[in-house]
Amino acid sequence: MQRHITFERLFNFRDLGGYRAADSRQVRYGRLFRSDSLGKLQGKDWDRFLALNIRTVIDLRHSWEVRRSGRVPDHQDLAYHNLSIEHRPYDQAGLSPDVEPASFLAGKYAEAAHDGAEEIRRALEIIAGDTAPLVFHCHSGKDRTGLLAMLVLALVGVHEDDIIADFALTELATEHLVAEWHASYPDLTLRWPAYGRAPAEIMRLFLATLTAQYGSVQGYAVQQLGVDDDLVAALRQQLLHP
Repeated sequence: MQRHITFERLFNFRDLGGYRAADSRQVRYGRLFRSDSLGKLQGKDWDRFLALNIRTVIDLRHSWEVRRSGRVPDHQDLAYHNLSIEHRPYDQAGLSPDVEPASFLAGKYAEAAHDGAEEIRRALEIIAGDTAPLVFHCHSGKDRTGLLAMLVLALVGVHEDDIIADFALTELATEHLVAEWHASYPDLTLRWPAYGRAPAEIMRLFLATLTAQYGSVQGYAVQQLGVDDDLVAALRQQLLHP
């Protein structure tokens, strides 16, 4: 299926529905979305967004990113949570061309998985407690968003291969994300050729890192985030077809 939902200024807005869990149930369509920055919403895009009946937004960016680039527009029926899961910011566009993307970004994801444990746990609680459509996002909808998407899908029982494939779908938005960077910073040079890329090897290596340290993704969730059976059951109840 075509997971990307078409907007004029959002390039990586996707439905996480349809993935099959280990118990043969599926993630509900129209229930959980991932996206690039919702600060870009305006005009017809805003109307398209409202038509999805989303009631909760989890913004994974730093507070200074929100101030710089804006947040989702205020709406009386929309709850907004800013939970920055990355505590050690870095300039991805300015990385040296010889920085290898898989090992570097898998390492950054591991940093966020450790540093942002409190915020990640809170995001899971919000998703597990919400009965309406919800979206979470960062800047490009790739790294921080990819980490949370991986975790949610893993906890509801989606197979690792599907999780990795979902991560790599950002590749369909890469050209637009790169063009957007150039338009935003016309006087700067984009040094890192891997900017906006999402090769599957990044997520595969990150998952291997978590498995080596915690035994599994679920082991990470229990040991680092304090996730218990009740929270996992709530996530599955909210997100999977009965």
